[in-house]
Formats: sequence, C-alpha cells, structure tokens
Amino acid sequence: MKDIENLDDIKQMVDTFYNKVKVDTLIGPIFNGVIKDWTPHLNKMYTFWETILLDVHSYSGSPFPPHAKMPLEKIHFDRWMTIFVSTVDSLFIGEKANEAKWRAGKMAELFNYKIGYFKKAGHQPLI
Repeated sequence: MKDIENLDDIKQMVDTFYNKVKVDTLIGPIFNGVIKDWTPHLNKMYTFWETILLDVHSYSGSPFPPHAKMPLEKIHFDRWMTIFVSTVDSLFIGEKANEAKWRAGKMAELFNYKIGYFKKAGHQPLI
C-alpha cells in the first residue's frame, strides 16, 4: 500500500467510500434521499479532498450548508467515520491517509455540533 499522492488516489478513496455509503443501512437512505445525481456530488468531493490533502485549490464552496438540514445525529456521523476510516485504511497508508482520517473526524465533530446547536436553539442555519 502507498499514501494518497494524486487526484487518482483521491478519486479511488471517494468512490470507494461513497459506494459503501450508498448501500449502508443507516446512512445510505439519508444520502440517497438527498443526492439524486451522484456525479456532481462526487466531482465536488474530488475537488474538496484534493484541496485539503494535496494543496491543489480546486474546491470552492462551503461544506456545511448542504448538511445543515439533513436528519443527522451523532450515530450517523459515527457510522460515516467508521466507513471513512475503514475505506482509507483498506486503500492507503501514510501521512496523507492519516491526515484524511483526522480531517474527516474533525468535520464530523463540527457538523454534528452545529446541527445539534441549531436543533436545540430552534433556529434555522444561515445558509
């Protein structure tokens, strides 16, 4: 195994991950219910991870707003992380692979916190 080094590696990671998400019994129905055409989403995820891991500034946007109104709770983020970590671990090893897992964990924590905050406060997210 090798580390994540280029866009092809990013695509392999993203495609493998989302192929697992689509069929997962817990989070699959949520994502499949929101994402009708996976191609634009996958392309966005390629540029997102390319920007984060390879310092190629191909992503523009804000990752939280599309998730803000989804029916997600901690159990969903935990499953997302389990699938993400197992996907990365099955494909790659090294500094970038570890960074991908660390960053995904931080995003899951932040998204879970923000969604919970808006639910408890009774506010709609500013998107």
